Amino acid sequence: MAVARGQSHSDDLLRGKSVNVLSALDRHLATALVLGVLRWQILLDSEIQPLLKRPNAKLDPEILIALRLGAFQLRHLDRIPARAAIDESVELAKQAGHKFASGMVNAVLRKIAADDSQVALPEGTAAEVALAQAHPAWMVERWVEFYGLEAARSICRHGQAQPGLTVRIVGAEVEEELAPASVKLGAGELLTAARTVESGDVTAAAAFADGRVRMQDEGSQLVAEIAGCAGAGEVDRILDCCAAPGGKTLILAERNPEANIVACESSEQRFDHLRTRLADYGDRVECRFSDATALNDDAGFDLALADVPCSGTGTLGRNPEIRLRLKVEDLARQAERQKAILAVALRAVRAGGRVVYSTCSLEPEENEQVVAAVLASGANARMVSMELQIAAMVEKGVLTASGAKQLQTCVTPEGAFRLLPGVFKTDGFYIALIERTT
Repeated sequence: MAVARGQSHSDDLLRGKSVNVLSALDRHLATALVLGVLRWQILLDSEIQPLLKRPNAKLDPEILIALRLGAFQLRHLDRIPARAAIDESVELAKQAGHKFASGMVNAVLRKIAADDSQVALPEGTAAEVALAQAHPAWMVERWVEFYGLEAARSICRHGQAQPGLTVRIVGAEVEEELAPASVKLGAGELLTAARTVESGDVTAAAAFADGRVRMQDEGSQLVAEIAGCAGAGEVDRILDCCAAPGGKTLILAERNPEANIVACESSEQRFDHLRTRLADYGDRVECRFSDATALNDDAGFDLALADVPCSGTGTLGRNPEIRLRLKVEDLARQAERQKAILAVALRAVRAGGRVVYSTCSLEPEENEQVVAAVLASGANARMVSMELQIAAMVEKGVLTASGAKQLQTCVTPEGAFRLLPGVFKTDGFYIALIERTT
């Protein structure tokens, strides 16, 4: 209910105490149900609504959730008997105090279970893709306009799949340590330090407990790797403008072992987690409870990472509720804050210093338009082409040869990287490198 009402995120719910007390099998089922219903909600509702006696009736949230849970199990989970899925939804309605409506839940789900005539929906237009892949039509229409129908279709399909588990390994001996724990790893697509988890429970390994194996999307790792290798000349001071949860900060510290880092975070809860995670670095990493836009008096950094808060439309497979909450007018509001953070980051670096600007958004308003607006405002800065960074990262052993070749196709006309979901097995990211000129 908390997720449906916009009071919580699915990730918070699935990591909360109420889920952690469950058995492993029940945790997996809870995860599949929560994320599956959120991913398919738009399509589920389109099937449920016509089966109601009053199709336009506004249902109580508890009843709607019971219907969605039942319909999702009937349509997408083949190991749960139809009778069990229906009975559980009916019982949920009763437990929520809607005994009268439980009969309606039973009737609607029985109709869905009896209909075995389901065929693949067409996906020849933006509207058809949006319905078939359970995405908001306005969102898909934009992606078709910006990236083409085939790319939009691929983005949506990626958003409907459970993301694979990718980890970062620190130290060549780590993989040998994981073997006794029956953890099987595969190579990453782009980065030499990234691995895909093909089987086993990596969280049970000692290397995970001490931080030498970290769960992190390969695209997220790429952002930090670019920043960690982006410095022009000596890098003694680094600013991480929006540091929590700290995975990118750790990579910055690994790639620049002599540098001091200021890691900022404005959320108290996230800051506490950040400080705990980075505690082993002692004074070399200063965790600062501060909004990134309040850094006007701090300057002289050699390098800054501005991985800014954004709409998150590149992470819909991981955070499916975003598609249900985001409105197109939210993008302009996000962009204003993003411009402010980027402008502060550019003021904080010295002449010749560099800023990596990144988002996990697919929306131009939050990406190239932000960079263009800040550069046009007299920031005394210029874009540095990512094509130059590819060669440097191959030389430093950060990128695989095949990854470098693939990334060449992701360079935008302005010289930034745009990773669209579905091109790699990563979330979607925009990454720009900007150098302060004076």
